[in-house]
Amino acid sequence: MRISRGFTIIEVLIVVVIVAILASVALPQYTDYVTRSKIQEATSALLAQRVKMEQYFQDARTYATACNAGTVATPPTGLKNFQISCTPAPTASTYTIRADGIGSMTGFVFTIDQGNNRVTIGVPAGWTVPASNCWVTRKSGTC
Repeated sequence: MRISRGFTIIEVLIVVVIVAILASVALPQYTDYVTRSKIQEATSALLAQRVKMEQYFQDARTYATACNAGTVATPPTGLKNFQISCTPAPTASTYTIRADGIGSMTGFVFTIDQGNNRVTIGVPAGWTVPASNCWVTRKSGTC
């Protein structure tokens, strides 16, 4: 009498195929999730910078020099995925704060201005720019 022990090569291959199918579905979803979470760094930094710009305006009655070094509204540095800048340079009554993606977030460009207009300027390949003025949060262009 022969006792069967272990797995056959067919059984192992079936398990490998099942795991590969699950991974092919789960990995892109996870990657998109991570990217969407990194977008939050830009949006929160832009909103915080907008508050600083308004604080500066309350004190100086101008935005023109708000982004200069040493002011309360100096753009933050050291963000992991985005670079914040005042581009173009603020005027006495207007400003635009811009977040440009760096590293794995290259291609994303978000702005906010003195009227709290939130605009997605650019997105990487595979993403859609939203039809309305907002910050994109999903590949489909929804906000």
